[in-house]
Amino acid sequence: MALMIIDRVPLNFKIVSTFRTIFYIATIGSSIAGSLLIEKIQRLHLLYLWMTLGIASSLLLTNTYNVATGYLAITFLLLGVSFGLGMPSCLAYLADHTPIESRGLTSSVVFFAANLSALPVTIAFMNFDLTINAIILTVWRGLGLIFLVFLKKEEKGNKPRKTEGKHVSFMSIFHDRSFILYLLPWVMFCLIDILEKTVLENFSEPDFQHLIQTIGPVVASFSIVIGGLLADRLGRKRVVIYGFVSLGLAYAIVGIAPTLLIAWYFYLIIDGIAAGILWLAFVLILWGDLSKQGAREKYYAIGSSPFFVRPIIPFFLAFFIQLIPASAAFSLASFFLFLAVLPLVYAPETLPEKKIRLRQLRSYAERAKKVSEKYLKKSNIAG
Repeated sequence: MALMIIDRVPLNFKIVSTFRTIFYIATIGSSIAGSLLIEKIQRLHLLYLWMTLGIASSLLLTNTYNVATGYLAITFLLLGVSFGLGMPSCLAYLADHTPIESRGLTSSVVFFAANLSALPVTIAFMNFDLTINAIILTVWRGLGLIFLVFLKKEEKGNKPRKTEGKHVSFMSIFHDRSFILYLLPWVMFCLIDILEKTVLENFSEPDFQHLIQTIGPVVASFSIVIGGLLADRLGRKRVVIYGFVSLGLAYAIVGIAPTLLIAWYFYLIIDGIAAGILWLAFVLILWGDLSKQGAREKYYAIGSSPFFVRPIIPFFLAFFIQLIPASAAFSLASFFLFLAVLPLVYAPETLPEKKIRLRQLRSYAERAKKVSEKYLKKSNIAG
C-alpha cells in the first residue's frame, strides 16, 4: 500500500523508481535484521516495535508535498524497515501455531483475508490525495497494533518452544539441501515473472494491461484458497510442480500463437492461478515446513527475499529487457520454467507421507460409505 503512495508522489519516473528500490532494499535488510534481533528480545516485543515504527513512518507521509527528495528517501527507507522488521516473526508465529497437516488451508485463508481486507483500502487510495492516503495507512498500521493485544493473551497460554537442536545460522540454512532445492525454482519464477510482465507492458495494448491488473489479482486470490486445500491433500511438492508446469504451458502457447486472442486469455487465467499457488507455497508454507520452531524467522527472511527483489529487477535491467524480442520472450520463459521444475524433482515432500496417506484413506472411506449407502437404499427400494 505504501508503494501506491510512492507512485503518486509528484516526481519524475527515475526518482520514484529510486524510492521503490530504497523501500524494497530496506524491507529485505530489515527482515534479516529482525530475524537476528528475535534472538535477543521476545517476539511480542519485536512485533510491538514493528507496528509502532509502521505508525510513525506512515505519519511522515502526510508531509510529502514540496519537500526535499532527501526527506522522501528517508521516509521510504523507514517505511521499508517498518514493513520488513517484524515480517519474519509474524510468518513464523503463523507456522508455530499451525499443525503441518492444515498449514496450507490456514495460510491460504490468512492470505485471502489479507487481500480481501486490503481491497477497500486500495479503493480509498485511488480516490483521495496523498495526505488522506497517509492517514489511512497510519490507521491501518494502528489496527495491527490493537490486534497484538489479543496476540499477547494467546502467547501466555501457548508459548513457542525453544529451538530444537543446535543454533541455526544463515550459513547453515544455505547448506540445507532441501531449502536450496525449493529456493532455486522460487528465484527463477520471480525473475521470469517480472521480466515477462515488463515485456508485456511494452508489447500489449493498454486495455489488456488494465485487464491483467484487474482480473489477474482476483483469479490469484481465489486460486490461493484452492492451492491451500490441494497443498494439504496432495502435498506441497506436487502442487508447486503443477503450478510451474501449467504456467510454462501458458507461456508456450502464447509464444507459439501470439496473434490469437484466446491464447492471451488462456495465459491471463493460468498466470493468475499459478501465481496465487506459488506465492502461497513459497511465501507462507514451505519455509515453515522446512524449519523448526525457534529458527523459522531466518528461513522466512531468506525465503521471502526473492519476492521483494523481484520488483526492482526492471530498474537495473531495463536496457537488457528492451533487447529481448517480444515474440521470443514467452518461449524463452516457458523453457526456463520447465528447467525450474528439475530441482523440484529432487526436492523432498515437506508434508509427511503419513499425513497424505491418512487423508487418502479418509477420502476412500467416505467414498465407500456413500457407495454402500446408495446400495442399501436401492436394496430397500427393491425389497
